Amino acid sequence: MPFEPSKWHFEIDEYLNPWLPAAPWKHIPYPVAHFLGHRPRPQRPLGNIVMIFWAFIGVFCAIMIIEAASHAVPSFQAHGAPIIIGSFGAAAVLEFYAIESPLAQPRSAILGQLLSSIVGVAISKLFALAPVSRELTWVGGSLSCACAVAIMALTGTVHPPAGATALLAVVDESVARLGWFLLPIITLGCVLMQCVALLLNNIQRRFPIYWWTPAEVGRRKHQPQSQQDHNDSDIDTGAKLERTTTRHLEEGKAVTEEAKLVIKRGHVLVPDTMYLTPEEKAFLEELSERL
Repeated sequence: MPFEPSKWHFEIDEYLNPWLPAAPWKHIPYPVAHFLGHRPRPQRPLGNIVMIFWAFIGVFCAIMIIEAASHAVPSFQAHGAPIIIGSFGAAAVLEFYAIESPLAQPRSAILGQLLSSIVGVAISKLFALAPVSRELTWVGGSLSCACAVAIMALTGTVHPPAGATALLAVVDESVARLGWFLLPIITLGCVLMQCVALLLNNIQRRFPIYWWTPAEVGRRKHQPQSQQDHNDSDIDTGAKLERTTTRHLEEGKAVTEEAKLVIKRGHVLVPDTMYLTPEEKAFLEELSERL
């Protein structure tokens, strides 16, 4: 078997998704599910003026609440924590304007920030052991940001503002001196921003598009075919969607087939590398019924 690193591929969701439970929307009252991002039917498109209005309100409220909470927590003051970590400004743009981006979904927004904080603090502590640590701050900052990006990419939690968090944890003295206390500060800020986003973004829009992944969860290889087909169906729209694999092993090599979207009467075959919104799924299912 030839050594071909350029074809190596790792997808953590292939190992995690089979063990995750399906969305519990049928067990949650709809008024609550609505503000958690669930929609039983496609969302109406909005003009950009409305989106800008809600983004303005959301960013203002979220940043103000995080700052007020940081100012009110005694332990934050005792540790000399800044009123807010600068990366939350960039996060607010994603969470309240680009809310349909995969980079803005809760998995990335929360886990990406936490993982990057851990990386940043760990590298800051490591470089602090050197007698000339101040002279190497520029190296530590570069390494911290690079490691954070690599870890987020491997874990499916890419969140651009989190790269800034990892960088600040090394190069910004007001953040670096917090040490491991940076983690509860980041956690509180993430939780507060998500709460504001869930409340305001679901008044006329929809957030999040998904909580963990747009792909199916809970489908294990040992399940019978009938149960797999049931899991493949779209719960929100009733669409008869089936996922087709585009990667397989052939003579010990990973082969990627050409991705194809196949529409048959009553069935839509979607490649496993393609993400469809509930609105797109509903449209394709309606189209397949007209054949």
